[in-house]
Amino acid sequence: MFTGLVLGVGRIVEVERAKDGGDAGGARLTVDAGGVPAFRVSVGDSVAIAGACMTAIRVDGPVFSVDASKESLACTTGLDRPGEVNLETSLRVGDTLGGHLLAGHVDGVGEVTAMSPVGDSWELVVRVPTALAKYFANKGSVAINGVSLTVNRVGDTASGCEFSVNVIPHTFRVTTLRSLHAGDRVNIEVDLIARYVERVLSLSPRSA
Repeated sequence: MFTGLVLGVGRIVEVERAKDGGDAGGARLTVDAGGVPAFRVSVGDSVAIAGACMTAIRVDGPVFSVDASKESLACTTGLDRPGEVNLETSLRVGDTLGGHLLAGHVDGVGEVTAMSPVGDSWELVVRVPTALAKYFANKGSVAINGVSLTVNRVGDTASGCEFSVNVIPHTFRVTTLRSLHAGDRVNIEVDLIARYVERVLSLSPRSA
């Protein structure tokens, strides 16, 4: 489990595609977390990379590797090429629970439609497809590239919905959200509670 309070920004420095006979279509990612002083990981630990939960299989100082399956790469964005990524290690007993509870299971990919300064902060607007639209509500929670944020506004569209969040200066400064522009794709994890409520309601017997 994670909280969406990113420790800092690392960088995918190598993407090695799996050979035939292994997880064809998957890849081994090598990540450099040298710029994140609080980052500590051991082999077997879970790490959220841009919001996607991965297992460290090799560690060499601040550099670690994970295996991303074909399914993980198909359901996410930004993990199939070198570039900056938000990093968070998993919760441990006794850790402060900030943000909101995240599983690191990306539900889908959204598209940034606007990233605009508003006073000292920024308004980030993201469009998501119909399959995810039902999970969004005003003042609900969402994780964008692994960052815990509060939904301020939701507007339904013919192909899903658009929602906006406020990015405060600290979050803008210490995460990859600072680099987003209209047209960029982002990893989305919906609120865990919303996901289970939707499932329960879909199975509830309907009144005659």
